[in-house]
Amino acid sequence: MKITYDQEADVLYIQLREVSPADSMDLEEGITAGLDAEGHVIGLEVLDARLRLGEGALNNVALERFPLTTSEH
Repeated sequence: MKITYDQEADVLYIQLREVSPADSMDLEEGITAGLDAEGHVIGLEVLDARLRLGEGALNNVALERFPLTTSEH
């Protein structure tokens, strides 16, 4: 997963899987889901991200309960 933000364009993109998009679906005005060939969501694009999310959200991304390492038993 990769999260990128283009400050000049004010666009936030959350890439869930590294797959070329085959289609897209507007979830609401300014928020689009990228879809793979089977219709699965592979990413989300948020236009006007500062306005929609606020400066604080863009400056503070938190990972919660995110396994950074795997333990072997």
